[in-house]
Amino acid sequence: MTRAGHAALDQELKALKTVERPAVIKAIAEAREHGDLSENAEYHAARERQSFVEGRIKELEAILSRAEVIDPAKLSGAIKFGATVTLVDEDSDEERTYQIVGEAEADIERGLLNIRSPLARALIGKDAGDSVEVRTPGGEKSYEVLSIRYV
Repeated sequence: MTRAGHAALDQELKALKTVERPAVIKAIAEAREHGDLSENAEYHAARERQSFVEGRIKELEAILSRAEVIDPAKLSGAIKFGATVTLVDEDSDEERTYQIVGEAEADIERGLLNIRSPLARALIGKDAGDSVEVRTPGGEKSYEVLSIRYV
């Protein structure tokens, strides 16, 4: 996991513990004051939210406890974890830039590509100027690696 990804998950965990958890506990207490719990929608919604928050806390704690933080700035050479890669689609000439990151921090909308994705797996070990073929749900795609940066 990158340092930025680790920091983001750690920040989310702190927010869940210091903001969300107390808010849910308060909402449950307020809903209990309304009486009959069997027909109390506010109570059931608050308990459901509590279940989600506690589950996410456990998930984040597990991810962070197992995470190995890698600083991409200390890397160089062929594409590997942490690389920021600029590609050009050989069919449409559309350029895209992705950083190859761990599963927990992946967000394709922000250009953070899951290392387990077909595109990332195809890119690993390639150098600038290389072409890669990737099988996608929409068919075969060809990309050329324009540049590799480690930031």
